[in-house]
Amino acid sequence: MNLHRVANVLSVLLGLACLWFGVNFLFMADAAAAGFGIPSWPEGDAAGYFAVKAGRDLANGAIVLTLLALGKRRPLAWVMLLLAIVPFVDAFAVLSHGGSYAAALGIHAATGVGVLVTAGLLFATSSRDEVAANSAAPEGNSALRCSTV
Repeated sequence: MNLHRVANVLSVLLGLACLWFGVNFLFMADAAAAGFGIPSWPEGDAAGYFAVKAGRDLANGAIVLTLLALGKRRPLAWVMLLLAIVPFVDAFAVLSHGGSYAAALGIHAATGVGVLVTAGLLFATSSRDEVAANSAAPEGNSALRCSTV
């Protein structure tokens, strides 16, 4: 399997994982929260933050999968690089709120490393793709050039 395909598979898996977490936190917040790594979770009105996390995860997953579907690998690499912030902040949140090192490092920090590896693979493989695509594509908007106005 070449690096291009590995980057694609990792991107799809990470995008789908984000969507899965978003759906879980939206519809099964208590069960999803138990697996996050923080021992006690907010209740009552404060539990509204589950919907905030769900929205964040759903948006992140949709962005990743949309950029990949559009073939925008270089922008996806930049997005992945920035999205790596999220799991590292989650790891910090777990550690600073009484969670275990196993959850912080084994779940969140490991995910952050996976996102960084995916970003690196996308950067490594997208430069060749974009150079080839840019050299084959004419400059400007072809629809405007063909206009008969």
